[in-house]
Amino acid sequence: MAALLKVPVSNKDHIQGNNNARITLVEYGDFQCPYCGQAYPIIKRVQEHFGSQLRFVFRNFPLTEIHQFAEMAAETAEFAAKHNRFWEMHDLLFENQANLGQDLLVELTQKLQLPVPDLMNSLQSSTFEEKIKQDFLGGVRSGVNGTPAFYINNVRFDESYDYDNLVLAIQRAQNV
Repeated sequence: MAALLKVPVSNKDHIQGNNNARITLVEYGDFQCPYCGQAYPIIKRVQEHFGSQLRFVFRNFPLTEIHQFAEMAAETAEFAAKHNRFWEMHDLLFENQANLGQDLLVELTQKLQLPVPDLMNSLQSSTFEEKIKQDFLGGVRSGVNGTPAFYINNVRFDESYDYDNLVLAIQRAQNV
């Protein structure tokens, strides 16, 4: 039996796409995870393919034991979210994943014309730690044990997350 998403999608989530879409794809991801980096362009293609039929949700699941900058990257994305720029930062983090570190986070913050001193204060005081922790714990409750972890309409997708498999799984979910 596939694991189910235990925390329903809400306005606290980072959502892209049509809120009334028949299909919701939730990703628990880590900005430093190479597999999440590989999944990033695939998800973009899937979003393009389904258009307004798909709602995409990203939740933080930083694997801090193995990814030194995962938490800092998640906090930077949450900082950008506070300025309504989450998705731009999300994309930039994955597109520059190979250079992830504090210097890159500052550079991307500048690129989005966000206040770097405020970012540094947020990182120093762990302003967004609680939000990230809530995402993480919701993932644990939902059975996430690695990244990326995907849920299609609240059911964990346990197959290979290549483009063809994701499209097929979403098409199957549409017909349920």
